[in-house]
Amino acid sequence: MENTKTDVNEKEESVVLEIPLGDAADTFNLEKAVCSHGLFMMSPNLWDPLSLTFSRPLRLSLSDSDPQVSTPTTSLFVSISHPPHLPRSLSVRVYGTRFLSPKHQESLVAQVVRMLRLSETDERNAREFRKMAEAENNSWLTGFGGRVFRSPTLFEDMVKCILLCNCQWPRTLSMARALCELQCELQCKSSGVFVAQAVNATVKNKCNDTAHNFIPNTSAGKESKRNIRESKVSKNLASKIVETGTLLEADANLKTDSAHIGRETLESVENDSCARCISCHGSDSCAPDSLQSQHGIQPGVNKMICNFPSPRELANLDESFLAKRCNLGYRAIRIIKLAQSIVEGRIPLREIEEGCANGASSSCYNKLADQFRQIDGFGPFTCANVLMCLGFYHIIPTDSETVRHLKQVHAKKSTIQTVQRDVEEIYGNYAPFQFLAYWAELWHFYEKRFGKLSEIPISDYKLITASNMRSKGGHKNKRTKRC
Repeated sequence: MENTKTDVNEKEESVVLEIPLGDAADTFNLEKAVCSHGLFMMSPNLWDPLSLTFSRPLRLSLSDSDPQVSTPTTSLFVSISHPPHLPRSLSVRVYGTRFLSPKHQESLVAQVVRMLRLSETDERNAREFRKMAEAENNSWLTGFGGRVFRSPTLFEDMVKCILLCNCQWPRTLSMARALCELQCELQCKSSGVFVAQAVNATVKNKCNDTAHNFIPNTSAGKESKRNIRESKVSKNLASKIVETGTLLEADANLKTDSAHIGRETLESVENDSCARCISCHGSDSCAPDSLQSQHGIQPGVNKMICNFPSPRELANLDESFLAKRCNLGYRAIRIIKLAQSIVEGRIPLREIEEGCANGASSSCYNKLADQFRQIDGFGPFTCANVLMCLGFYHIIPTDSETVRHLKQVHAKKSTIQTVQRDVEEIYGNYAPFQFLAYWAELWHFYEKRFGKLSEIPISDYKLITASNMRSKGGHKNKRTKRC
């Protein structure tokens, strides 16, 4: 943002960015904006109900999704707050640095704006929804706020939507946490994994029609497995690269022979993790000292940043290793293929987001939905969730949880086959914000059962399940989801 201010804290080694809220300042509530969807509970996100602060690692650059860039980017831990003395701005403290270039500031601000839906389009949607809710004179509908939390990147949203499908909520949380732990472990093993990526990376030219048809015509079953390669670098040269801090930029100077990475090498990432990686296993253990002390973590124990993995970090992993390490099951190959398609430029995330920046039209929705359905693992539920993250609110992602909610709240005997028709009938009057009305209602009933979700301790996130939402003595429906 043009008016973003910076303040350097030399003592704590951090930089503070002030992000103006603009037109959203009068109604914006950080607690409501963050704690508005289950995504806020998934690693590496961390909400502190005492200080009303949201924290997580963010990348200094989003180039990991750019097929023209072959090296991973640095992550720094940030905390976002809305202090009383800054009623019209957010305070974003970036730890572990005393300087941020204008480009890095722009990248961090863009990720914050995306997560909290602070764009002009998002603000317009929130205002229109609130007006509609006020006309209903419904307190829980007007109190929702009209913003649904999402991830800092579309790729993270896409992967987490895959994790939401066909499993219980505790396992979804566990898989997201495992992926962040894996990202931390990959950093520790960067000399074995990322050198290979840097040396063997091939810059590929994007096709002229990439944005129009970003899915390969070849069916998923016919696609050959991507070869994973590792470079044999001499010990002396490798150590020299590490010492000079140019490990990931050494592809121009290294002369290597290529060899396949064996499964033993990949499994060593899991079994031979460095002590710092082991110490950071947990949702909040990658926080800097000042935040660690707030959450009962011993300061100074760990400085490793455990972020959600980028497409480039996942694209070359072995399917069996990823499935076992993160307990992903069949989701592992789908996530790897998704990452590969992004890294190779076949799914242009930037173009997709830019196409939705000025508003969500039905024609744009239909076009993206048709293209997303060609991605392995993207069924109706996953597609609708990803498109919701992109700002399309007129279609409600439906699954067995929707069936349960309609039965319990609306006495509607829905089935997985009829539920889409039923939600259109119930929430159709809220067009084009049917999802926001449905989600505000669902969130309200979750809070009636579990209490204010923003105040629930992290250890209790796993208890927020559909089975715990059912009335005592109620019939237990069979879990079914159409991914």
